[in-house]
Amino acid sequence: MTTDEYDALGHILGGAKHDRFNACVGRNAKRLAGLKMIQYSKDGKLALTDKGQQVLFLRRCIAGLRALLADPAAVVDADVLVFLGKKSHIVPLEAGGHGVTDKGRESLADIDAQNN
Repeated sequence: MTTDEYDALGHILGGAKHDRFNACVGRNAKRLAGLKMIQYSKDGKLALTDKGQQVLFLRRCIAGLRALLADPAAVVDADVLVFLGKKSHIVPLEAGGHGVTDKGRESLADIDAQNN
């Protein structure tokens, strides 16, 4: 997925401040609907599907893992910390913050290899 498509999902998650979404959503709505990440309601409004919500959550997890790799004291959302901890990608540090495990580093390396 492109950054623009991720941004469109974020806009849809945030909801429209008026009856229409912005141009970013307009450019990507057809593809995102085809990927089953968004759906149209009967009144024409857009909403994220469970798949769309999962994709955004995983993107937040990857960003959180990168932030913790750069700075163990980085501020990361609590739900992301719980998920990464359950998956053994991070461990709490005695001095505070979280360290990225070898498994977490391998996961980031795999993600980077797929994006290249």
